[in-house]
Amino acid sequence: MGAHQTLQARPEPVPDDRQILVIEDSRTFSLALRQLLQAETGLPVTTCASLKEVSDLIVAAPGAYAIAVVDLNLPDAPRGEALDWTVTHGIPSVVFTATFDLATRGRIMEREVIDYVLKDNEFALPNIVGTVKRALNNRNTRILVVDDTRTTRKVLARMLSIQQYAVVEAGSGQEALTILDSNPDIQLVVSDYYMPDMDGFELARRIRRQRPDVRVLGISSSTDRQTSAGFLKAGAHDFVSRPFVLEELQCRIASNVEVLEQLRQLQDLAARDFLTGLFNRRHFFARGRQLVSEAREMGLPISVAILDIDHFKRLNDRHGHDGGDKALTAVARTLGVMAERGFNLLARIGGEEFAIIFPGADLDEAERLCGDIRAAIAGAPLVINGETLPLTVSIGVAALMPDAMLETCLGQADEALYVAKQDGRDRVRTAA
Repeated sequence: MGAHQTLQARPEPVPDDRQILVIEDSRTFSLALRQLLQAETGLPVTTCASLKEVSDLIVAAPGAYAIAVVDLNLPDAPRGEALDWTVTHGIPSVVFTATFDLATRGRIMEREVIDYVLKDNEFALPNIVGTVKRALNNRNTRILVVDDTRTTRKVLARMLSIQQYAVVEAGSGQEALTILDSNPDIQLVVSDYYMPDMDGFELARRIRRQRPDVRVLGISSSTDRQTSAGFLKAGAHDFVSRPFVLEELQCRIASNVEVLEQLRQLQDLAARDFLTGLFNRRHFFARGRQLVSEAREMGLPISVAILDIDHFKRLNDRHGHDGGDKALTAVARTLGVMAERGFNLLARIGGEEFAIIFPGADLDEAERLCGDIRAAIAGAPLVINGETLPLTVSIGVAALMPDAMLETCLGQADEALYVAKQDGRDRVRTAA
């Protein structure tokens, strides 16, 4: 089964409750950096100003730090000894320094740091913060490295791992395609040109056909200047010549990952309801039909629910559209907590109406889940202008029959919703 046919839960970012460690002897710079990092990352920041403090903190709380920002030269550690401490203890590190030359670069890069930032202009602080944010986000980015030479492949994979990327390896073009087929979360492929079963051009062409959402970066040691053009013509998005400067490769990969993130944000905005932040009607039907097909291929039951806010017109008439919007967003928040899990698909499909697809849930389970949703919404009344108002929903649930279309099942759920309204509202009813 192809990756596009496989039932997949929405990917979740890698959680992290660890801290950021800032090692800097300038109190002013350290305080400013701490405030910016906390605001931009949401992680707590611990600061220290000397090698003694660094060693004490790391020994006292091993594993407590997600990343370290290290001044290369401290009064009691003028040769990067603080950096040695963080790297030795497995803490991913970003270095900043006020002075820079080739010798300094060599000292920094040989320690396998994430990156270095020059502390010599007004952009130093935002550059450091941006580098830290990228490193933290990189853990949610999976990259496939393709090279038939094991040593070369391992070196490149190690370089990417230092940047905090999740790395998968393939020793041939065919192996790469197989891995892509079974790993829909891979976002970027870094491929060598020379491979025995298929060259990098052919691999790029097949990736574009199989996984158009994946970006491809070609690498080659060929001196033929046409190689880069060949990669790009075949569908690759970027190219780097070997031997490459490490920082150049880092920047090109970071640039491609940033493009992917921007595209995801645009696609997500297009699929979302502006008011509630839930998926919209268009996305619901497009993705819903896929979910139905995937669930059937896997032999899973599937159920559908439609829910409607009770007395919504009365609420709008009395409290205006602002009141109606508050009701919609309140219901959306509860639904987001209770229904938007795993494989479930939740959307606002129009007005005060919401819909949920439950892949893997039969009618009884879907009815129970909807009962919990109804109770949660009813248990959180709406407060508008100091007035407490009841907020309830009526829900209709239907199971998708083996040969039925999604639209047919939604129609049955809508009929059950009508029965729930007729029976007094604030209840769940199932299709006959």
